[in-house]
Amino acid sequence: MCYIEVASDGSVRWGSGAGTYKRALAGETRLYAVWPGEWSSHLFVIDDLDQYARAFGIVHDETRTGLADHQHQARWAVHPTEDKPNGAYITINVQLDCGCKIRDLKTFATQMRQQQGWNIATSGGWGGGGETYYMRARRKSLTT
Repeated sequence: MCYIEVASDGSVRWGSGAGTYKRALAGETRLYAVWPGEWSSHLFVIDDLDQYARAFGIVHDETRTGLADHQHQARWAVHPTEDKPNGAYITINVQLDCGCKIRDLKTFATQMRQQQGWNIATSGGWGGGGETYYMRARRKSLTT
């Protein structure tokens, strides 16, 4: 998916992000999404800017991410199947005692970096549910 914004003077730029959202919200530009097809592409007007902002993480979306915008009460332990507990990155189990559910790893990783200094890998696998989630983290960033 490609996003473009068209300014009132006719100038066109590629866009997705906070700046694009602010300009569209202020009425300085119109925001469009291009959906590529095999033989042609379709152009859609983005008319729900709030939904756009939530989808790109510009505005926090607790429903989509499962994570409240607060200080998380998180506990971690080395995953039982971790075979290199002294490696740079290790698999950990995470439990959230604050009632949040992790539905978006990137949002969780950003929040935990800001709150605890944890460096959660977002390019690898993760999973779990209920009360325990597993993910990869830089070992030295974890506090005991």
